[in-house]
Amino acid sequence: MPLYAIIGTDKADSLADRLAVRPAHLARMEILKNEGRLILAGPFPAIDHVDPGPAGFSGSLIVAEFASLSEAQSWASEDPYTTNGIFTEVVVKPFRHVLP
Repeated sequence: MPLYAIIGTDKADSLADRLAVRPAHLARMEILKNEGRLILAGPFPAIDHVDPGPAGFSGSLIVAEFASLSEAQSWASEDPYTTNGIFTEVVVKPFRHVLP
């Protein structure tokens, strides 16, 4: 199955909203993981630190298997971070895993 990168950009000062919606977002990620389709996922800290604290995050990256670009776009459009306005922009691109 082909891979797709989903890159979401957070709205300004998204931390409180992001934390409120996080359980629903993670539940969807768990489904991808349990289906063996999740390659990697995580947020972009807003500052150069493992724990950005109140600075929060500037967005997220998800790389997962989907049957098509349109399926990946549909999945991204239904993510709680998208539907609740945490992501102001979502880009979905085909991804080719080379290393490791």
